[in-house]
Order: sequence, then C-alpha cells, then structure tokens
Amino acid sequence: MKNPRLLIIEDDESIRELLSLTLEADGYQEIFTAADGAEGMAMLRKCHPDLVLLDLMLPGVDGLTICQMAKSSPETRHIPIIMLTAKSTEADIVRGLDLGASDYVTKPFNRKVLLARIRTQLRTREEQGEQDVYLYGPLKLDCRQHLATLEGTPLELTAGEFTLLHLFLTHPGRVFTRTQIVTHTKGTRYPVTERSIDVQMVSLRRKLGEWGRNIETVRGVGYRLKSQETP
Repeated sequence: MKNPRLLIIEDDESIRELLSLTLEADGYQEIFTAADGAEGMAMLRKCHPDLVLLDLMLPGVDGLTICQMAKSSPETRHIPIIMLTAKSTEADIVRGLDLGASDYVTKPFNRKVLLARIRTQLRTREEQGEQDVYLYGPLKLDCRQHLATLEGTPLELTAGEFTLLHLFLTHPGRVFTRTQIVTHTKGTRYPVTERSIDVQMVSLRRKLGEWGRNIETVRGVGYRLKSQETP
C-alpha cells in the first residue's frame, strides 16, 4: 500500500510520541494523532486512515466504544484497528476482538513486533482491496463496506471471522492447516493457539447456518471451502 495513513489514538503523550517516531523511522509519512476519545472519533472521520492504533483507557470516550462505533459505520468499518493497551487479560482481549478489532497488542510492546503487525494488517487490507466483492452462491462478501450477507441478510461477523471468510472465498477448494490460517489472518508472530481457530470456526459456521456446511473439516489437516457450493 502506497503512503498509508495511520491514526494514533493515545492519551499518554510519551507513548504517542514514541509511536509517531517509530512509524516515521519505518518510513510512514502520513501519521495523525489524537489525545482522547472524542478527538480520536473526529480524526477518524476527518482523515480516513488506512489503520488505527487505539488505546483502550482513554479520557471521555473509551477505546472499546470507539471500536464499536467505528465498526458499526459503513464509512469506517473497513478500517483495521490494532488495540494497544495495558489490559492483558484473556477477557479483555476477547472483548476487543469481538467488537471488531483486527489485532491486540499489550503494553509494554516490542516495536519490531508492532511494526510487523501493522504491515500484516495493511497488506491484508490491500489484498482485500484487489477485488471489492466476492460471490459464492447466496453468500456475498463486500470488502469495501466490510459487509457479509447471506441471501441478502447481513451477517454479524467479528473482524477475525470476516478475514477468515475472505481467505476461504479467495481460495475455494484449497485446504488450509490451522497454522496457515493463523499466519494468513493474524501474521506469523500472533500468539494464537490452533485450538482457538477451531473455536472461531464453530462460531463462523453457526452464523452461516446450513450454508456453513460448505466449509469442510479435513480430518487431521484443517479446513477448506468446497470448490462448488452444496445446494
């Protein structure tokens, strides 16, 4: 992606400055910052970033609320959000991802790892942008609007489920191991167990209803989307 626009929403001035300097040193040129939740929401709508680094514990509007609001709007729901926070419990991480965050990095963070996570999210968005709409029978995936519909009915997918469905729709018939799924959707250094992929698949299939049987479990290997839809 050429000259991506990045938005940092962080109330701690020293961390905000560290993030800006880290991004600049890695070659990013268009960097915007906000010091609280209200300013962050305003900047999100104004500068139309390609990625957001979002602190959770913000004065005024907190990060979880910002994420929820961003993912509920057609204008901003496609923007990947990396949550950057001192909250590190499993419940906090799950809640953030369920609200639509694309990734979750805890403080203190390793700058090289953070930059790798950013590159992964920007690359994923760029790949999704190569084709805006994917169709598979009654299933439609609109990457520009970050919207999935089945027989015209919108599906309430998390960001992870949307990315997973996009992976299958772009490679029908191909078998993916659980490790490959983690790599494609989260990057090589993401601390996710293979078991968590099984849990995510159960959730995705449940939301897809009967159509979910088109995503097959390949015993001892992983998962694949059938080359042809099952009527």
